[in-house]
Amino acid sequence: MLGKTITRTAVLGVFTAALMAEGAAVAADISWNVSLWGKRRAFTEHVEKLAESVAQKTDGKFEIKLHYGAALSKSRENLDGISIGAFEMAQFCASYHADKNPTITVLELPFLGVPDLETQIKLDKTIYAHPAVKKDLARWNAHILMSSPMPQYNFVGRGDAPKSLDDFSGMRVRALGGVGRAMKTIGAVPTTVTAAETYQAIESGTVQAASFAPHAHLSFKTVEVGEWWTTNLNPGTVNCPVVANIDAYNALPDNFRKALNESIDEAYAHYVANYGKVFEKWGPELEKRGITEVTFNDNELTAFRTAAGKPNWDAWLADMKERGLPGDELLKLVQDTLAAK
Repeated sequence: MLGKTITRTAVLGVFTAALMAEGAAVAADISWNVSLWGKRRAFTEHVEKLAESVAQKTDGKFEIKLHYGAALSKSRENLDGISIGAFEMAQFCASYHADKNPTITVLELPFLGVPDLETQIKLDKTIYAHPAVKKDLARWNAHILMSSPMPQYNFVGRGDAPKSLDDFSGMRVRALGGVGRAMKTIGAVPTTVTAAETYQAIESGTVQAASFAPHAHLSFKTVEVGEWWTTNLNPGTVNCPVVANIDAYNALPDNFRKALNESIDEAYAHYVANYGKVFEKWGPELEKRGITEVTFNDNELTAFRTAAGKPNWDAWLADMKERGLPGDELLKLVQDTLAAK
């Protein structure tokens, strides 16, 4: 009996050890949740690709789940959600809460002169790597993984199309960050309507025009209520990082973290290639809907840049100095990076 008991105990021990080993394997599988808003579109294609690449590199053991429609959090609260670990990853735009992330608003200054998405990516990477930016975002327990590079914003509007920049005087426009500050210099009244609210805001007359990159005008259907489009105003763009919760990022096994980091450039490449398809759709969509194209002359654009460029930069620098942040250093880094492109 004793021998049988010992044997039985030994078998039970082996079986228990096997279960524990299997449990450890299951526990090693990691699932991250990503808080997004709207629906899948060009603006989120790099996150889609990141999730796909990470899954491939880890044989499905590291899963990144994308949640659209603000299912996990409102767009303006994504950084707060990251800070408390409500989810492991999120996308947000700096201008939604400039006070929470002042250093990266340097990338939203008007008329920086970024010529294309590839240069924007290079510029974003450079700024995100600066110690002051890392420290700024670490206050929210956030580690920047990548940006969401966008081309220059322009306006889709309803009602009388502007014939000159003077016609923007008194016009209520959806314009965030540096774009909003630039428009204010020509008399427009910028508001911070969220992307999801913009269609209704134009339809109801709450705003007369809205600034977006082309993909967002398509995704948020402003072209369905708009009657005119500015082809060359190009006042700037908005910077929208994709971040990870620092604790979750640091807790990743080395091979999973490596898979995540090595997937970022693949995600960028996919994003840029996909954005080319947006431009292919954009012109035909405007033509199909009979949207009037508004193009401003060089003299007006030069006057706009003079009024809205350096004065806004100087105001930003003064604000950064008051906060004790190296604004001069960050702006110089932007200019040096663009000069070396």
